[in-house]
Amino acid sequence: MADEVQALTRAFSGLGGLGVDEPTMVTALANWRKQPEKRSGFRKSFPGLFKDHGVIEKVEDDYILHLTAEFSRFKNLMVLWAMHPWERDARLAHHVLHQAHPAAIVVEIACTRSAEELLGARKAYMALFHHSLEEDVAYRAKDKPYCSLLVGLVSAYRYEGPKVSGDTAKAEAKALGAAVKSAGAAGTKLVENDEVVRILSTRSKPHLVETFKHYKELHGKHILEDLASEETLGETVQCLATPEVYFSQVMEAALRDGADSHGKEALSRVAVTRSDVDMDGIRAAYQEQFGAKLEDAVAGKAHGQFKDALISLIAGK
Repeated sequence: MADEVQALTRAFSGLGGLGVDEPTMVTALANWRKQPEKRSGFRKSFPGLFKDHGVIEKVEDDYILHLTAEFSRFKNLMVLWAMHPWERDARLAHHVLHQAHPAAIVVEIACTRSAEELLGARKAYMALFHHSLEEDVAYRAKDKPYCSLLVGLVSAYRYEGPKVSGDTAKAEAKALGAAVKSAGAAGTKLVENDEVVRILSTRSKPHLVETFKHYKELHGKHILEDLASEETLGETVQCLATPEVYFSQVMEAALRDGADSHGKEALSRVAVTRSDVDMDGIRAAYQEQFGAKLEDAVAGKAHGQFKDALISLIAGK
């Protein structure tokens, strides 16, 4: 009986993990019929969900809220998957902007989509919410130092061809270096520098990759090292230049013990939005950085249908 109780406790996310193990729950419904002592033993051995309350073991209200979230993970993933990509991005951005969540998801949408995909998300946002994405970003982030950058990113329509001016890229690498030095000397925020905002919000992705290469040649280190204290700028540079590395790090953070609710939600978001785009590259980046297969890490952390759905999107299994 102890093994059965432990299995059911795990199914309810009682031993950690993401989602719930629906098949184990259904098995218990069948196998524990007319055996109330098993359910009593389960309640007594699961203090996270139940607490002694005199003559009964009372369900803990906080854990019910937790369970509601865990039960809904598979549903939320499938709804995201079924949506038109433009609507999905519009709803993700709107949720972030109106719930005071970190700006990273808006940065992801602005910097990892193609010009046409970002334009489509902006059209969908206006159709759904009767505001432009740009005006909502400008209003909701008006008191943030990264406001101008975020407005520039969501407003962009970048050139997507292969042509890059090496001279211009090198000149802008020097300009970025000068901005870093100036911000350090003055104690100001680099994200508020107009030249930095212009370069990051208008230049093509191949141009920026070339610019960052020149930056390293000129200054002896990758530009990310000089942006360590400015999270939004760092996320922007990664999403524009190395999105597969960025998303692999987002997934790793989501799988950590103690990840917060925003971090955990990233598993579904990244799996759904990148599955048809660059998931093989994300898996390779994850393996290189963390020494394990992404799908194995997910399998060890998630439960039930949610786990199966994630692995299907990540590895096609």
